[in-house]
Amino acid sequence: MAWIIQQSNRLFPLWAILFAFAGYLLPDFWTDLKPFIIPLLVVVMFTMGMTLTWDDFVRALRSPRLVFIGMLLQYTVMPLVAWLLAIIFKLSADLTVGLLLVGTTAGGTASNVITYLSKGDLALSITLTLCSTLLAVVAMPWLTWLYIGHRVPVPALDMVFNLLKIVLIPVVAGTFINSLFRTKIKKMEPIFPLLSIFAIAVIIAIIVALNASQFQTVGIVLMLAVILHNASGLVTGYWVAKLLGYDSRISRTLAIEVGMQNSGLSVALAFKYFSPLAALPGALFSIWHNLSGSLFAAYWSRKQSD
Repeated sequence: MAWIIQQSNRLFPLWAILFAFAGYLLPDFWTDLKPFIIPLLVVVMFTMGMTLTWDDFVRALRSPRLVFIGMLLQYTVMPLVAWLLAIIFKLSADLTVGLLLVGTTAGGTASNVITYLSKGDLALSITLTLCSTLLAVVAMPWLTWLYIGHRVPVPALDMVFNLLKIVLIPVVAGTFINSLFRTKIKKMEPIFPLLSIFAIAVIIAIIVALNASQFQTVGIVLMLAVILHNASGLVTGYWVAKLLGYDSRISRTLAIEVGMQNSGLSVALAFKYFSPLAALPGALFSIWHNLSGSLFAAYWSRKQSD
């Protein structure tokens, strides 16, 4: 059973693609589920918390320099690149908002799995994901307003309060439960990533379904922007770490953390505060970054085995 769950987790890119196609082919079914987008994201955040303990919070204090570098890259490179790509590709206001939300969000929870498969520093990956997630509560609304507040009204303060409910409370609640009942929950731990994967896949299907009629018009250009956005994070994260003197293990961990975003969170906020179209960049990013992350992991896993 554990082996089946592990393989299912590794096949996340396949599930993302399949659910995206399902959303495109059966839009009427999936659009009825749109009220569940935010509850599904809360499930993702809670399951993330259920894989953490208070020791993970303490660990963040043990590598302050690496955490600072990771957060700096996360919240400077990704928002700036998103903004530049929106200008270069002349994206509409809704798509610009969506790409900015992807750029200003935290590191993705899938990054921990990809780091493990890449034989990177898993403890550092978890620490960076945790810190960027907590920082996102303030960083996402503020950076989104900073970049596009002059073009689109950004309800920054309201976003902060909702991020507290969507992100902070579920993560802390999950961590609290896991810390209290660690020995009993340990056997169930592989199930939590699977629940997270399923929730994100359903969110992708809903967003694709809501944009099915416009997908052919914006799909190719937007997909190219998403690919370049993800690649910028991976390349910058890796080479900045290398230039600062860190080894390959640390460098690829930073690459994954910077390049892989919590696109589910960007989707939920885009849908709640802007429009279904604004949520499309996040849905496409979720599909692509898991594909690129899996390829990245396969390359480094094979390289380390040679």
